[in-house]
Amino acid sequence: MTGPTTVLLASRNAKKLVELRRILAATPAGERVTLIGLDDAPAYEEVPESGLTFAENALIKAREGALRTGLPTVADDSGLAVDALNGMPGVFSARWCGRHGDDEANLQLLLGQIGDVPDQYRAGAFVCAAAMVWPDGREQVVEGRMAGRVIREKRGTNGFGYDPIFVPDGYELTSAELSAEEKDAISHRGKAFRGLADLIAAELVEQP
Repeated sequence: MTGPTTVLLASRNAKKLVELRRILAATPAGERVTLIGLDDAPAYEEVPESGLTFAENALIKAREGALRTGLPTVADDSGLAVDALNGMPGVFSARWCGRHGDDEANLQLLLGQIGDVPDQYRAGAFVCAAAMVWPDGREQVVEGRMAGRVIREKRGTNGFGYDPIFVPDGYELTSAELSAEEKDAISHRGKAFRGLADLIAAELVEQP
């Protein structure tokens, strides 16, 4: 049996890397994969997320990682789709305020935009598309969703992004108040990455 396969997560988001490692560890692929992030990989210039769907953006990043490093590469694009905003911020979730990765500014802008929207119309969903691109060009994409509602004030310190203002359906706690294990079980990213992990596991089983 060969040693673990190194897989690149095309992201510098340390929290996302920890989350994916945790999810993979609980799947059949866990013992067969060593997951690294962009900070641990050969440096290359990242390409803009120019797609108009989560799947397109995930594939853009995964293709570039596989091309530049020669490693099987995982990438995801995810965001919050709010019904009252016609599905926005969507693929623009990470840069909704005009700056990429400013979680607090993104969150506060969103709260201000739907401040007058009644509670019964504040539904939405977190959406994640996770892509896997192999060095030989094969591609796989899995999508996950977590429906819920946007509340009016932040609660909780776990998670990141819009987690503190999002309450999943069937829960009273926000995503940022759930434990890591509880969130993984229901989250959009957990669902997408578990589906992708199953595909990775199936691929590795076929290897000697």
